[in-house]
Amino acid sequence: MTSYQRTVACGAVTSAYLGKTIYLCGWVNRRRDHGGLIFVDLRDRAGLMQIVFNPAFSKEAHEAAHELRSEYVIAVHGTVVQRTPQTVNKELPTGSLELQVHGLTILNKAKQLPFTLEEADQVDEELRLKYRYIDLRRPFMQERIALRNKITFAMREFFQSNEFYEIETPILTKATPEGAREFLVPSRMHHGYFYALPQSPQLYKQILMAAGMERYFQIARCFRDEDLRADRQPEFTQLDLEMSFITEKDIQDLIERLFVVLWKKFLNVDLQLPLPRMTYHEAFSKYGSDKPDLRFALPIQDVTDVFKTTELKFLKEAVAQGGKIGALQVTNKVFTRSDLDAQVAMAQQLGAQGLLWIRFDETGKPESPVAKFLSPTFFEEIKKVCPTLEKNHTLFLIAGPYKHAWTLLGRLRLELAKLLDLIPKNTFHLSWVVDFPMFEWDEEGKRWNAMHHPFTSPAGDWQQQKTEDITARAYDIVLNGIELGGGSIRIFDPKIQEKVFTLLGVSAEELKSKFGFLLEAQELGFPPHGGIALGLDRLVMLITNSESIRDVIAFPKTQRGFDLMMNAPAPLEANKLRDYGLGLLPKKK
Repeated sequence: MTSYQRTVACGAVTSAYLGKTIYLCGWVNRRRDHGGLIFVDLRDRAGLMQIVFNPAFSKEAHEAAHELRSEYVIAVHGTVVQRTPQTVNKELPTGSLELQVHGLTILNKAKQLPFTLEEADQVDEELRLKYRYIDLRRPFMQERIALRNKITFAMREFFQSNEFYEIETPILTKATPEGAREFLVPSRMHHGYFYALPQSPQLYKQILMAAGMERYFQIARCFRDEDLRADRQPEFTQLDLEMSFITEKDIQDLIERLFVVLWKKFLNVDLQLPLPRMTYHEAFSKYGSDKPDLRFALPIQDVTDVFKTTELKFLKEAVAQGGKIGALQVTNKVFTRSDLDAQVAMAQQLGAQGLLWIRFDETGKPESPVAKFLSPTFFEEIKKVCPTLEKNHTLFLIAGPYKHAWTLLGRLRLELAKLLDLIPKNTFHLSWVVDFPMFEWDEEGKRWNAMHHPFTSPAGDWQQQKTEDITARAYDIVLNGIELGGGSIRIFDPKIQEKVFTLLGVSAEELKSKFGFLLEAQELGFPPHGGIALGLDRLVMLITNSESIRDVIAFPKTQRGFDLMMNAPAPLEANKLRDYGLGLLPKKK
């Protein structure tokens, strides 16, 4: 046996090994020199095992152990013995055992670390990402990566048992206008031509349905050259699937059954089905979001009618211009004036021009910067649209164009929930949002865009409706206010597909150039089909209560899109660029 081959993992040593000689390998987690004896906690991914260097058993190993320091990589062999009762560590699975070391080999030394494993939470994240291999040695980080592996494996088991094929789709593909900005890859062999990294396997999985695969899934790598945030990376992983001859309910039922398995296996929670559903319009009108966090109430209330005859100029103008006035009603806190000023500042940080507050005292009298403009019976009047309003409650109001005002109220709702501690801990609320608008108006580009993507099927008698009223056969699954995934029933009729692209302002020439293969496939026997994609990174982040998806990805990018460990992206020499027929233009000022 070589000096570094092991017979068992550190965290897997049990009483079955008592009295036996075993070989362990790992990292020095901690070293304690007690004079005659040297104790080391040896760590590998399975856990910790205490090992003891005693000159009575091996003078040579004991002498060598004086050199050991944290994060040295070592191999040892010795005899497993029982610890004395007073030294048992009940916090460790191996806490009743220790290894009397007979032989030690130092496989690799470690110079002073840029940070210790114990202090990693206190150091700057960018330092941890630069030395990600050290950061990943932390037990709880290893647990997260291990859990991610188990979740992925459970997904594969589930879809195999439901007769899906796991099929890989290309990473080098064609740039297509699907919504997000793509990463481009220049071709060396074909100067002036580019591949694109896939935003998703969307078109390939639809083509797989044309190929008769019927049930496809993939743990897919996806790429989007977009601004980053806590739950977004330039490259990410999603569970991707597509099915033929199905309806929306078939896909939703399948995903619900998957979540029943995952929630029971990894959270020990019996998920109750069916999951709640609400339409897009219901979600937005109540919560100012198409991905509402339903772990708490605090709905938006439309109080426009109460102020239709108001003397308040800014409210009157908002209503006259077709806008609305929405209110959030806080019931469990009596705000001080400084509290209220802080909420006004918060609303302005969120993008609002202002925030109107109305606080009711113990008599029902309104206190507000605009109190003198409110009628003596204002409390009774507003109770007609806010029936749960009581004395000592506070209303926060925002006025303006409906979509803009309600979006701001939705953001303020989340901030108030954090402030008031309304969000229950360790709670998971899953729901479906359905019946999305098919199109949304791009004011800057003066054109319609697909709200999901241009391959989504419109619902009902859509050709008789105004563009803004057309509903899509689309659905999102939302977990704790985060969009976990989305999907739709797809278009399989080439005539409908062409009409949808026409509404999106895509010319016939562009349509043929970029999507000709899809239109042709739709004329050669294309079945009805639909699918969904779930963000694997986001799912693991939420299940582990992590603050960012960077905490559940082995090698993530920073919020600026850099890989600090590999120093990527990096510039290329001019001769390398020439190989691809490229040159750099001066950066725009």
